[in-house]
Amino acid sequence: MRRYDLDWLRVIVFGLLIFYHVGMFFVPWTWHIKNNEFVEGLIYPMMFVNQWRLPILFVISGMGTAFALSKKSGWQFAGERVKRLLIPLLTGILLVVPPQVYLERISTGGFSGSYFNFWPEYAFTGVYPEGNFSWHHLWFLPYLLFFSLVLIPVFLQIRKHPDSMILKGFRKLFSRWWASFFLIIPLLMWELLLRPAFPSTHAFWGDWYNMARYSTLFLYGYLCISSGNSFWKAVSHNRYRYLLSGMLSFSLFLLVVAVAAKPWHLHALAVLRVVNMWLWIWCILGFASVLLNKSGKYLSYANEAVYPFYILHQTITVTIGFFLMNLQWGFPVKFTVMVAGTFGITFLLYEGIIKRWPLMRLLFGLKNSPCSKIGSRSAVPCA
Repeated sequence: MRRYDLDWLRVIVFGLLIFYHVGMFFVPWTWHIKNNEFVEGLIYPMMFVNQWRLPILFVISGMGTAFALSKKSGWQFAGERVKRLLIPLLTGILLVVPPQVYLERISTGGFSGSYFNFWPEYAFTGVYPEGNFSWHHLWFLPYLLFFSLVLIPVFLQIRKHPDSMILKGFRKLFSRWWASFFLIIPLLMWELLLRPAFPSTHAFWGDWYNMARYSTLFLYGYLCISSGNSFWKAVSHNRYRYLLSGMLSFSLFLLVVAVAAKPWHLHALAVLRVVNMWLWIWCILGFASVLLNKSGKYLSYANEAVYPFYILHQTITVTIGFFLMNLQWGFPVKFTVMVAGTFGITFLLYEGIIKRWPLMRLLFGLKNSPCSKIGSRSAVPCA
C-alpha cells in the first residue's frame, strides 16, 4: 500500500534542514560560518527540532527500505543503494563541500589564497577539522549506505518470515499505546553508555554512539512497516497522546537544562532526550498518517527535487552567510535573505542544470528520466 505521508514527511524534514542550518549561523553552537551577533533565544526552537529531526529521517529511511526491498532481490537493492548513495556522496565530497571548507578557512584566517589555489590543498591535506577533507552535511549518506547494505540479510529473513516472533512481538506492542516504550530500552542504553564515551563526530569510524542509535532507528523503521497496519493504527489513534506527552517531556527537558548542576541531572537529561525523541517521532508519524497520506500536484516534483536540494543547500547557505556575517543587519533580515537565497539558488541549479542533464542526474542520485508519477518515491534514495 502506497504511503504518501512518508513522501511528504521526507520532503518536509529535508526542507526543515535548510531552516535549521540557517539557524546554526545565528546560535552560539559550533558551525562553519558564524554571524557577528548571536540570537540567544533561537536555541530553544533549535533544541526542540534537534531532538527528532535526524532520528526521524533514519526511521523513514528504514520504512522506505521495506517498500523498496519488497520488490527487489538483495543484490538488486544493494546495487541501487550504491548508485543512489555512493555516487552522490563522491560528487558532494569533490564538488559541493570544498567551497564550504574554503570559506570557513578564509573567515578564520586559516587560508588567504583563491579557491583555485585552495582546491588541491583541500583534496590532499588531512581530514577535517584539523585538515580540509570532509563530507560535512553529507554524513547521512555513508551511514545510510552502510546500514542498508549490512542489514540486507536481516531484512531478507524478516521478509521471508512475515509471521516471525519478532513481527508478532511488534504487533503486540502496538496494541497498547504505552507498550511501544519498551522499544526505547536499547536507545536508552546507547544514550547512557555510549554517548559519554563516544561523543557525536559524524566521522563514521569511531562514531559508535551515532552508529548504534541510528542503526537501531533504521531497523525499527523497517520492522514497523513489516508489522503491517497495526503500526499505522497505533500512531494515528494515539497521536494526541504522543503530542501531549511530547510537550510535557520537552518542558521537563528544558527545566532540567535550566537547573542542571548535579551529576544526576545529566542522567535525567539523557532519559528525557530519548523519551522526547521517541514521542515526537511517533507524534509526527501519527499526524502525517491522518493529514498527509494523499497525493498532491506538487509532491511528484518535490519528491525528486529534495535529494539535490539536500546535497547542495548547505554550500549555498554558507556562501550567503560568508557575505552577510559582518554586515550590521538585524536577525530578521539576514535570516530571510539566507532562507530565500538558499531555496532560490538551489532551485535554479536544480531546475536549470541538474534536472535536465543525464550526467548531472546520475551524479545527484536521480533516475535517468524525470519523475512523472505523482508521489513517486523512485527519484530519491530509498531513505
